[in-house]
Amino acid sequence: MTIHKAVIPAAGLGTRFLPATKSIPKEMLPVVDKPAIQYVVEEAVAAGLEDVLMITGRGKRTLEDHFDYNPELEASLDAKGDTSRLAQVHQPTHLADVHFVRQGQPLGLGHAVLRARHHVGAEPFAVLLGDDLIDERDPLLPTMLALQEHTGGSVVALLEVEPEQIHLYGCASVEAFDHTAFAGVEAAPGDVVRVRGLVEKPTIADAPSNLAVIGRYVLSPTVFDVLEHTAPGRGGEIQLTDALETLARMPAEAGGGVYGVVFRGRRYDTGDRLDYLKAVVQIAADRDDLGPGFRAWLVPFAAALDA
Repeated sequence: MTIHKAVIPAAGLGTRFLPATKSIPKEMLPVVDKPAIQYVVEEAVAAGLEDVLMITGRGKRTLEDHFDYNPELEASLDAKGDTSRLAQVHQPTHLADVHFVRQGQPLGLGHAVLRARHHVGAEPFAVLLGDDLIDERDPLLPTMLALQEHTGGSVVALLEVEPEQIHLYGCASVEAFDHTAFAGVEAAPGDVVRVRGLVEKPTIADAPSNLAVIGRYVLSPTVFDVLEHTAPGRGGEIQLTDALETLARMPAEAGGGVYGVVFRGRRYDTGDRLDYLKAVVQIAADRDDLGPGFRAWLVPFAAALDA
């Protein structure tokens, strides 16, 4: 695998979760007993991406602290002989080579990705959004990484959604693409497509499909040149979707071409309060340590709600 860098935009204000996020970054909100951002870094590392750049903003120092050593806490746990909790504290520190750069002005996802240019250089890289958690039992990134290496273009993750939900996402216009000759591209027939166009948050009438772009990308470095010349779009922000629309129209020899992998596994959305609660319940119920006791309480509790 020649791709080894991941970029995680984490500069958002988290206004949907106020007042909790007044002093705590939304990425540090716990999903059971780990902050959401740790799940994302673990996913990147599991796919072989151990060089991680986080794009942060003001008030996000706790992200750096979480992936750094805590000598006082570690010494206290060590003195007590609490090896289990000491291992949990060590884990995020040793996960990856984590770097940080501030976005500065909040000019959109495209601008955040552009801030990674000096770190990434002229090589393809992955972008993982912290609001989307992909279950470790349903790995998505390895297929996307392999597809990028075979095509040389950019790759987006796609999810089939109900038509009335498409206005919440970027939407892809696609055509069939034969990936069967590509080693490492583990996907069912029809689940790898060529993207011919993208529309940011369309109405149902304007949506070219029900395929929504979700928060995993593997991008050609050509995206940086495109983002440099991408004007602010929806919401007055520099949209990554607009840059990908340009790349989809560019020839492969110029670094263009966009492909999609339709994801059919387990995904947890932590960007909305209700979906965040659902994610916590689903992940806790599946845990080997917490699941049996939690499910034993949850089933009669849910039945009582129905009654």
